[in-house]
Amino acid sequence: MDQRISIVTLGTDDMARAVAFWEAMGWPRKAKAFESIAMFQAGGMALAIYPFDKLAEDCGMTDRGPGFGGFTIAYNARSREEVDAILAKAVACGGTLQKAAHKAFWGGYSGYFLDPDGHPWEVAHNPFLSLADDGSITLPD
Repeated sequence: MDQRISIVTLGTDDMARAVAFWEAMGWPRKAKAFESIAMFQAGGMALAIYPFDKLAEDCGMTDRGPGFGGFTIAYNARSREEVDAILAKAVACGGTLQKAAHKAFWGGYSGYFLDPDGHPWEVAHNPFLSLADDGSITLPD
């Protein structure tokens, strides 16, 4: 198996609201021919938004379960100032600040917002990882 993640798909109860949020964040919708799913280019991969019930049915699951779902999605920023700006923009676009940006125990700077469907997004500046011009990271050995 190749080492890659191609698409992260998030479930939503309100497609219009979810699409409006990501477009307001500056992510233009792509692959508009696929009407039932919203897709956004995310570097070398894609973020997809799909109705929660259809997504659950597709993977054979029906119970959402309470609380934290056991995963986060991370956006690595180029600076502490960019972390603060992105968190502020997420809130202005309809997200919720979950955890204010702070100096993290691992030596970086990070905070969390929840998108309108409650998915947790970490926005972090990691001084130990360099970002390429296209935003991709390469992990050190």
